[in-house]
Amino acid sequence: MKHFLILATFGIVILSGCRVSDYREMTVNVPGMASEADAQRILAALSPLNGLDKNNTTFDLSGRTVRVRYDSMQVARKNIEIAIAEAGFDANTIKAIPKATTK
Repeated sequence: MKHFLILATFGIVILSGCRVSDYREMTVNVPGMASEADAQRILAALSPLNGLDKNNTTFDLSGRTVRVRYDSMQVARKNIEIAIAEAGFDANTIKAIPKATTK
């Protein structure tokens, strides 16, 4: 009986497996995004992030939102918002991060 319980427990652990990916969607409010050039700047800022489904990133210029599909096992929501903020735009509750000027 003891061996059966050990095997059953081992089988459950093996069958449950580990999650390799966890795709989610989020909408980011970007009030400063007003043009296609802004959208391209945001897309360029997001492109280095691993785990983003860049083919399913959509921009709503009139609603000033960005819809992103991402793998939460590879990138966090805050990383996405910070990347947009580093591009010079407010992103949800994260304020735009101005680029340092070189003198």
